[in-house]
This record gives sequence, structure tokens and C-alpha cells, in this order.
Amino acid sequence: MGKGFQVVVVRDYDPNRDLKRVEELEKSCEVGSLLVDLMGDPLARIRQSPSFYMLVAEIDNEIVGMIRGTIKTVTRGGNALHDGNSPVISTTKLAFVSGLRVSPYYRRMGIGLKLVQRLEDWFRLNDAAYAYVQTENDNAASVKLFTEKSGYSKYRTPTFLVNPVFNHRVTVSRRVNIIKLDPSDAESIYRNRFSSTEFFPSDINSILTNKLSLGTFLAVPRGSDYVSGSLPGSWAVISIWNSKEVYKLQVQGTSRLKRTLAKTTRVLDGALPFLKIPSFPNLFKPFAMHFLYGIGGEGPQAAEMVEALCSHAHNIAKKSGCAVVAAEVGSCEPLRAGITHWKALSPEDLWCLKRLRDDDDGVDWTKSTPGLSVFVDPRDL
Repeated sequence: MGKGFQVVVVRDYDPNRDLKRVEELEKSCEVGSLLVDLMGDPLARIRQSPSFYMLVAEIDNEIVGMIRGTIKTVTRGGNALHDGNSPVISTTKLAFVSGLRVSPYYRRMGIGLKLVQRLEDWFRLNDAAYAYVQTENDNAASVKLFTEKSGYSKYRTPTFLVNPVFNHRVTVSRRVNIIKLDPSDAESIYRNRFSSTEFFPSDINSILTNKLSLGTFLAVPRGSDYVSGSLPGSWAVISIWNSKEVYKLQVQGTSRLKRTLAKTTRVLDGALPFLKIPSFPNLFKPFAMHFLYGIGGEGPQAAEMVEALCSHAHNIAKKSGCAVVAAEVGSCEPLRAGITHWKALSPEDLWCLKRLRDDDDGVDWTKSTPGLSVFVDPRDL
């Protein structure tokens, strides 16, 4: 019987019987030239969310596809203005589609579409109003599946900003004072200043107190005082997520010449750290990263404050043995200029959004005008 006539069974993931076969499938599905190692836990990327689910597709007892999903409550876009000034904050239940994989030997059989549809059934059963997916803008197959076959709309085009971790510590501006915040103070700042931002999670406290969160750091001009609940004229804030404990990454398909040149920069940087040579990290073996989230700030020196926080985050990542530090920001993010990154390592993403049911006020988030910023939940990375 040809592959096109084989029966595809979509069912719940069972760790007792599926773990090894799911790991084998994951290894066979490269994301471009990037390999992802979930370190023995296929649920690692989603288990930090308040509600999560995983499905597998099976043909004759062979797992040929899988998909993961989560649900949470977030701030919705398209909010009306209160008194023509401040936005009225409306929240909604948002589902997230992640980790869609189909075996290279069983593609173009509709397996990916079937997995998406079954996952959306679970979303609706749990009263989600919208579903969204993140993909690379140049991933034509993924974009086609979601926008042409599954009814998703192209919604936002944030950029994934990646900065290498050098063999030397980078200098943090002496014009800036950096303070590690207590989780309760961090939550207060985020709720007071960012709760109207699109995709802001209602359970921000669960993220900030999660074991994977390495802390929230506030930058203020040196000489300025910070008192809980009171911020100076210029300030910025960043939180750090320890993706190192969730998965490892590896770049494949790079020429020997490029690998040799990258190694040379690392050797020079390690031997002569005082020269502060920008070295290219070893991304050709499994490596880890830290993710910066909740990036924000206000005032004329806010971008400078963010840059200092990125330098501080680099040094934390170096101490932890990470190869890169990454962040994701909206295409119009005002503080983007302060986020240190290498353009060659920073792809443009595409977020696609689908309406699953009507919200009570009848507003359709998929048709809203983009805001300047989006809140990127590290659990969705």
C-alpha cells in the first residue's frame, strides 16, 4: 500500500510508550540548519505554562508527527481608549501552537494539518478565543500550512535578536546603576507599566518566580535612587530566562573554513581578553542560551539603560557557560537600538494569529493595529 493510503492516527502523547520514538523524530526534523535537543523531556518547552497538551501522529505504530500547545490569559490587542487617552485593558484566553514536527518521509500527506486541527479542538474545548504560532518569515512550508490551509492571519513580524557571548567580560557603563529586583517589586513594575502591552501574560508572577527565571534587573542613572514603587525619570528593566535547563541547540551545515575562522577568534579572545576581541561562539556543538524578556523602560536615557542591562546579562551568561544571549522584540520597539545583537545571527520571525471564537465585546484581535511593543513570554520561546 502506498504512503498516501496509510491510516494516520492522532492521539495523546504517552511518555511511557512514546518517549524514545519522539526523541528519534525530533532528531530527524532539523529546523533549517538548527538542531534542538530537549534533553530527554519532550514536554520541557511547554510544561512551565498553566495549561499544556501534546499530540502525536502514528502510522502502523510508527510516530510520524507531533505537536504541542499551551493556553494562558493575556492582554489582547485592539483595545479601545479610555477617555481618549489610556487604553482599556482587555484580556483573552490565548492558545499557542508549538513544536510541530512531521517526519521527512511522511510529508505532503496532510499530517501537519491534521495535527493542527486536533490541537485546535483541544483549544476550543478549553475556551481559548485565539491561537497563535511563531515561525520564521522565510519558512515557506510553515507559513503556507498556517495561513493558506489553517486560517491564520499574518499578524506581527518581530525580530529574534541574538548576541554572542565572548570569552571576555564586557564593560557595563559606569553611568548606570543596576539593581536586582525582588520578584514582588518586579511584578509591580510590570503590572503598572506593561499590562496594556499586547501578549502581556496575566500570570506574570508565575513567570518571575519560576525556577528558570534568573531575576529581574532594573537600570537607573548612577546617583538616582530607587524606592519600591517610585522610578526615576529614566530607567529600564530586563528579566533573564535560563533556557539552558530546557534545551540545547546546535548549528549544522557550516563549512570547515567558517568553523576554523570562528575558532580562531575564540582562541585570540581567550588568550588576550584585555583586547576585548569580539569572538564568534562555538555554535557547532550543542550550546545553551539565556533569553531576555520583559524589556522595557522610559525616559530620554532608556536606550542607554537597556544597553547596560544587556552587557550585564552577557556577563551572567558567560559565567553560566552559555554561547549566546537572545531577545525578541516587535518591529517598532522603541528600545531596540539599545539591545546588543549581531544582525547576521538575528532572523525575522512571523507571528500568525487565528480567531477561534468571539470575545464578549466583539472585538477581533486579528484585525487590530500593531502596537509599538509586544510582550514575549519566555515560556513560548
